[in-house]
Amino acid sequence: MTREELLKNTDLFLFDLDGTVYWDNVPVPGAREALARLRAAGKRVVFLTNNSSKTSAEYRRKLCALGLFSQGDGIYTSADATAEYLNTRHPGARVHVLATDAVRAGFAAAGVRLDDEAPEVCVLAYDTSLTFEKIRRFNEFLAGGALYIATHPDDVCPTQGISMPDVGSFIALFERACGRTPDVVCGKPYTVMGECVARAFGVPASRTCMVGDRMHTDIRFGNANGMRTLLVLSGETTRENMRAFPDKPDVVLGSIAEL
Repeated sequence: MTREELLKNTDLFLFDLDGTVYWDNVPVPGAREALARLRAAGKRVVFLTNNSSKTSAEYRRKLCALGLFSQGDGIYTSADATAEYLNTRHPGARVHVLATDAVRAGFAAAGVRLDDEAPEVCVLAYDTSLTFEKIRRFNEFLAGGALYIATHPDDVCPTQGISMPDVGSFIALFERACGRTPDVVCGKPYTVMGECVARAFGVPASRTCMVGDRMHTDIRFGNANGMRTLLVLSGETTRENMRAFPDKPDVVLGSIAEL
């Protein structure tokens, strides 16, 4: 597929964040202009991230500060997908959410019934305020048989210097502690988030393109959900190591500046 064919046949572009549109707090060169061209061409722009340590409102403030967000754009996180999944599949269930205070408040605002005493469901998000007491309590709920949902599976979160442990590392911790692995994982590359995105933005997968720098999350997510895929080489993946993955992107570009 050519870049021109991709543009012609796509109405909604889903953009990963770190490594795709910015590096920590620095926009990828040419990203602002590329996004502006897409909007001018009538394309919908949505920023889609697995990182559930922040709310959509927090990401919006960051993207606005970097000059990457515009009126009409969307932001959707794995926490948003998890809240929608709960409301759709387990409405009214008592839910314990291991997350930052802001993200927990976001679940409550979305209509999820929070319960930290006798939950039926436990949600593991990327809690950057994690304490041993939180770990102990979550482990007890899992051992007691609560349904176990993780927002996403990433082992590490890319940061400048050394990458930080992410939800995938927490999943390994609880597997060793109580023998449980998640019953459901909502974020990329799984289909729960793809189904939620289609409902939230009203665009079929066949007219949607996932843009990202990771083969095992972004490109696999697009392929698993019947979307078109665009790999950018501005982050984790190179032309050499992309060959080690079974998934194949429709288009490969150096960065979104070339879009």
